[in-house]
Amino acid sequence: RSPDRRRRLQLLTDYVTTYRIDFAYDGSSFHGYARQPQVRTVQGDLESALFKLTGEVETTVAGRTDRGVHARAQVVSFDSDESLDVERIMRSLNRQLAPEIAVAAVSVAPDGFSARFSATSRTYTYLLLNRPVPDPFLAKTAWHYATPLDIVLMNRGIAHLVGEHDFAAFCRKAGGRSTVRRLDSAAWTAIDEGLLAFDVVASSFCHQMVRSLVALSVEIGRGRVAPEDTVGILESQDRQRSKGAAPAHGLTLVGVSY
Repeated sequence: RSPDRRRRLQLLTDYVTTYRIDFAYDGSSFHGYARQPQVRTVQGDLESALFKLTGEVETTVAGRTDRGVHARAQVVSFDSDESLDVERIMRSLNRQLAPEIAVAAVSVAPDGFSARFSATSRTYTYLLLNRPVPDPFLAKTAWHYATPLDIVLMNRGIAHLVGEHDFAAFCRKAGGRSTVRRLDSAAWTAIDEGLLAFDVVASSFCHQMVRSLVALSVEIGRGRVAPEDTVGILESQDRQRSKGAAPAHGLTLVGVSY
């Protein structure tokens, strides 16, 4: 490239601004976060709305969520060579996307910011309603499981997984991608009349990892798996031993740290 061309490219780069969108969504009606042909997705709706405001735009997300999974604190970033009115964009996005998607903030991000690659950890919460009678007001956000569970045993078993490990036994295979993850914390708490919450923090998660941890926890809680067996399941790297995956609708992305 000639010096003049390099200079022009540098000038164009200097004028590019990165924007950040913080938003929440009810995932019940979406086929997951990532754009797919012929089906409705969170990314598809968001980028279509942005296109009307800014022209063609490509977003980067903090963490893709599966079909039916929710988010209270999702983050995307995108670049633009235009100076955008962030308050106007936030109002317009909410008019177009509410009530299933709600934008909490649109802001100018620091230089070099990426919603995905700048993130240091993600936090998920899984809700499980553990009582005989279901609750229609929790039907979209909590897994109703009637068999009594021992939360002490569940926490004893899950504690073995905290730290950096190969979580192949808890991840759906994805084209040779690494399944090594750092699990910072994971614990079950009882929050209200049979409602249990599983709060888990990691640098990142592989596909179906959290839902697989929940499924194993349930098997431990009802006495089908001993808490100490968690170590052997982890070390086996055998997906068949982790007891499948819990339903998607109980899972919510609740935080991303930068």
